[in-house]
Amino acid sequence: MADPRTLLADMFAAAVNAAQPEHCVPRFLPPPPKGRTLVIGAGKASAAMAQALEQHWPGDLSGLVVTRYGYAVPCERIEIVEAAHPVPDAAGQAAAGRLLAFVRDLMADDLVICLISGGGSALLPLPGEGVTLEDKQAISRALLKSGATIAEMNCVRRHLSAIKGGRLAAACHPARVVNLLISDVPGDNPMDIASGPTVADSSTCADALAIIRRYDIALPDGARALLDSGRGETVKPGDTRLAGVSTHLIATPQMALEAAAEVARAAGVTPMILGDSIEGEARDVGKVHAGIAWQVRNHGQPIAPPCVLLSGGETTVTVRGGGRGGRNVEFLLSLAVALNGAPGVHAVAGDTDGVDGLEEIAGAFIGPDTLARAWAAGRPPHDSLDNNDGHGFFDALGDALITGPTRTNVNDFRAILIESA
Repeated sequence: MADPRTLLADMFAAAVNAAQPEHCVPRFLPPPPKGRTLVIGAGKASAAMAQALEQHWPGDLSGLVVTRYGYAVPCERIEIVEAAHPVPDAAGQAAAGRLLAFVRDLMADDLVICLISGGGSALLPLPGEGVTLEDKQAISRALLKSGATIAEMNCVRRHLSAIKGGRLAAACHPARVVNLLISDVPGDNPMDIASGPTVADSSTCADALAIIRRYDIALPDGARALLDSGRGETVKPGDTRLAGVSTHLIATPQMALEAAAEVARAAGVTPMILGDSIEGEARDVGKVHAGIAWQVRNHGQPIAPPCVLLSGGETTVTVRGGGRGGRNVEFLLSLAVALNGAPGVHAVAGDTDGVDGLEEIAGAFIGPDTLARAWAAGRPPHDSLDNNDGHGFFDALGDALITGPTRTNVNDFRAILIESA
């Protein structure tokens, strides 16, 4: 078997590569229309998706997509705009307004190809009636720290928006809309990917208010009035303006996990995919994964070593400390503490977009010696976990996983490699 860290890095790279737009966009492109072709989109992968589309589109087109700062790639006919993520900024607000204007006055013979991927919620922060950008920024920061799931956060975002929750698709009517989605959400529900700007939404303002109460989020007066009045309702299933919309999931977390599994098999390691939509507090998920790894190590159940346990999804972190954290390094630090130096157990966890939390760091690695090296370096593992300081912990050990912008996003990737005794 290859060096454990090298094998884990190869599996992570295969997961990211499987979701690269150059591989998954071309086969889903529709035939050219009688009328115009417009390309719109938002997300961390949207610029790379636009580039792949341009390279394979046989006719004329024009377009506008929004991506995260540092994620732009050269395009000739599609304009790429960069904005902030995960907390929105004025550049994103302006770009969202331009997108709505871009799709006005379309005809039935026109085609809109919409390129949507994770991160689009923050990149399209067009506030609803009575809501300001500052309101949306404050609510986003509070939700990110609250422990709310991505589905819960996006429900709130949809109902405070003037573009999400199907509103952008409704603005394209009567043109045909083809959605090409790269999923970064557990369950791959289109209305949760970038808060569903071009798909129908079955959730309600009442649902959004319940989430606000659940996590005790401070709500500015304008935002509360929008939700209380029902004026923030989204475009619902069955709306005739969405009759010409078709949606395709072109890359998903499951596809990424399967690509990593193939790398493991080629190395003589048996893969087991535990799930592609695992949620929960990152430190709790780490403890559960450690328990499964111990069962494999001690009893050869539910699979015998050498093997790798693979999982995806999106965990959450309820922030209580002041450290440099992210959900993947929080998971990994909790895992390391629970494994307590288990021999022959190595792991990697990282976000497939290359950014874990607010850091330009994808994630990190652990091995049997992680805790011993941490104590020797003056980094008590439990203290780092209590302070939500996963990035500080792994940086100090030289174990950070740094990829730079991957220009795709199929959520978190976790792999626990268990060697033969």
